[in-house]
Amino acid sequence: MAVKAVFFDLFETLISEFENGKRKAQRSTHFVEQLGIESKVFDKEWSERQEKRMDGTYSDFPSVLKEIFTCLGHEVSNETINTIHTERVKSKSIPFSRIDVGILDMLEQIKALGVKICLISNCTPEEVSVWESCLLAKYFDDVIFSYAVKMAKPSSEIYHLACKRMDVSPSESLFVGDGGSNELQGAAKVGMVPYHATWFIPPFKSEKITDFPKLSKPSELLTLLRA
Repeated sequence: MAVKAVFFDLFETLISEFENGKRKAQRSTHFVEQLGIESKVFDKEWSERQEKRMDGTYSDFPSVLKEIFTCLGHEVSNETINTIHTERVKSKSIPFSRIDVGILDMLEQIKALGVKICLISNCTPEEVSVWESCLLAKYFDDVIFSYAVKMAKPSSEIYHLACKRMDVSPSESLFVGDGGSNELQGAAKVGMVPYHATWFIPPFKSEKITDFPKLSKPSELLTLLRA
């Protein structure tokens, strides 16, 4: 059956927060250390709220911070929380500022083939605040942000919702992602054909993550679609 739609993950698939093995921007949560909170203590609380952060249970980043600080017994002013929030928005916008030309060319040529393109991203509001103004946005027929639809990968519901919006069946679709959040397994479960995008992942790591077919560079996806 011909492929009618390609569904992409966002982070570490279309953009990357890393360059030469290092983060492009300092984590905004480094501010917590200045408040007298050990980073490992904060990170534990942060990780425990991962699912609820992705599925929109928390309305925004400040609400997560307030709950964590309260849980840890730290009284933090709204001004400080807003400062941390502003820094996080800024740091999360940096990966969008310079998109790999290979990614843009891939998307341009997929559109030229008449194949629909949709995003399925596990994310929070502040992480994608600059989406509409970035170079990627114009290529997408629709975007599914987990926080907005109140569901996240690898839940089957989010893939079915994406297919419904694109008016395609899972069997007519490819899903391309770096493999985080068990997204490839989730896509396979609903009947999509998953491909593991490894172009932003160091080779020694990409070989260990999944057994799904790998794409080492964006142009390899075009070869598949044209075949």
